[in-house]
Amino acid sequence: MARGKVQIRRIENPVHRQVTFCKRRMSLLKKANELSVLCDADIGVMVFSPHGKIYELATNGNMQGLIERYKGNNTKEQGESSKKNKPQIIQQEVLLLRQEIDLLQKGLRYMYGANDMDHMNLHELQALESNLENWVHNTRSTKMQIMSREIEVLKNKEGILKATNDILQERIIQQSGILETGSNMVTPQFPFQRTMESGHYF
Repeated sequence: MARGKVQIRRIENPVHRQVTFCKRRMSLLKKANELSVLCDADIGVMVFSPHGKIYELATNGNMQGLIERYKGNNTKEQGESSKKNKPQIIQQEVLLLRQEIDLLQKGLRYMYGANDMDHMNLHELQALESNLENWVHNTRSTKMQIMSREIEVLKNKEGILKATNDILQERIIQQSGILETGSNMVTPQFPFQRTMESGHYF
């Protein structure tokens, strides 16, 4: 009697799930070991149970050695791939820069009165519009920064002038006080009086 096809889906019964895990884990490790022996291959298998327990198989060494070997080989492949792709990446960047320069030149000619709009497609016009909006935004931001700095400088000058004015006012008040004190001093009188008849003092 033919065996029915097993549907690959999660086993809801925890007991059946655990039994299946143990059987298939042992079968997986056995197949990996057989492949290593038959084909002289270095194989590393790591299995984590639903409860967090780890099962591993490392042929011709240990698992840590296989992991380090994998990391080194992966890094080497990435480096070689990066070297191969580097010229292509540079070419793409050069192409993008040329397109951007061409678009900027068209935009500048248009800004200075040359009618190049008929020679620009929709994508170029949209890109030019976006660049113009960015330029306006950057120009306004720079202008606001300069104005803010100038306002700050004027405020500092105002504070210095105010402090100087307060010092001068205080000096004026002090000088006025000294003058008033001098004018209020009592003038000494002579103890002698002169008669009109004799013209002598007595």
